[in-house]
Amino acid sequence: MNAGTAPAHLKPRGSSQGGLRQYNERVILQAVRLHGPLPGAELARLTGLTAQTVSLITKRLIDDGLLRKGTPQRGKVGQPSVPLALDPDGAFAIGVKVGRRSLDVLLVDFAGQLRERSSLAYDFPETEAVVAEIAQRVQALAHGLGEAGRARLQGIGIAAPLSVGGWQGLLGFSPTLAEDWARIDLRAEVERRTGQPVELLKDTAAACVAELVAGRGRSVKSFLYIFVDTFIGGGLVLDSHLRAGLHGNAGAVGSLPLGLAPAGTTTAPPQLLSVASLLMLESRYRDHGLEPQAASDDRALQAPWRPHTEAWLREAGAAIALAVHGAACLLDLDGVILDGNLARALLDALLAAVRDAMPRYTWEGVAQPALWPGTIGSDARALGGAWLPLQASFAPDRELFLKVDGS
Repeated sequence: MNAGTAPAHLKPRGSSQGGLRQYNERVILQAVRLHGPLPGAELARLTGLTAQTVSLITKRLIDDGLLRKGTPQRGKVGQPSVPLALDPDGAFAIGVKVGRRSLDVLLVDFAGQLRERSSLAYDFPETEAVVAEIAQRVQALAHGLGEAGRARLQGIGIAAPLSVGGWQGLLGFSPTLAEDWARIDLRAEVERRTGQPVELLKDTAAACVAELVAGRGRSVKSFLYIFVDTFIGGGLVLDSHLRAGLHGNAGAVGSLPLGLAPAGTTTAPPQLLSVASLLMLESRYRDHGLEPQAASDDRALQAPWRPHTEAWLREAGAAIALAVHGAACLLDLDGVILDGNLARALLDALLAAVRDAMPRYTWEGVAQPALWPGTIGSDARALGGAWLPLQASFAPDRELFLKVDGS
């Protein structure tokens, strides 16, 4: 977590009233997470707690191994101030990304830093094989923590598409595989096999969590998050609050139609995911006898892939710009954050293509939102998954990923 001054609407606020010990402890931890190492006096100012309350709380948190003292800061009148930082060994969580073509398992420490990662690529996500791999890799990570570390393991957060077996025609999945994913309770099955508490969230919403807690989203109050991978998808943050929606699918930009349905026909217009997903770029490469995996690395902007990439960028940029326009009309956003499982140079090129396409739509009567690159990249989904158990255990409000003033 980068230190720095968080905007006013992200300041966690505590209470000096009795009966709120655990809440105030979490407020202190959240303040340090947002701002980086801080002395007690600054913690009191930021949280609204009394200096005495902060002193008592921070002593307990140091004794519990959740905070640690830094080097005393000298040079001012009086006693040197001692900054307090999160102890990385204070807690651990495991994040799992279940994708349609790959699996990632990450071990994350209390400071939000990646400790270990493992990945597995596959042609098709067979349910039994995927669950078995998750259980094996989780057990290996837990064993590596040792007895003391395992006692501080908060659980597992899984980031997975709401419909892993969906769009089987585009992906070449068999009907049987799609049915297997429709039947399985992934959260319950992983919990049963690992013995760890498990949280589950839509994959692109989990990526949005990572950006919200550890990236650019810390300084943006309301934004649409777009993540480009095999399929394009997204998440939605309003008033610093991740909005899941009634069915857990808020921000599902991949399903947005790209035109009007013609009258008198059953032919539906294409969806955003059928134009702006990496699967479409890979198909272009494959049609021309090129290695499709180049879509996720630096080769995408090199010969002989570049001409096909540029054609995809023109179409994807215009399609994403249309989605941004619709979101801006409905939500009046501060901005849009675009990230994905692609090389940084290709992400920059896609951002440029979206910006080039934006003026081709009419913005009269609506404010055009800012457009920013995400800061996390391909690990965003698994990292966001890891934040779920950490949030449940240590954040002031389980339902908010960042505490908002006045809420």
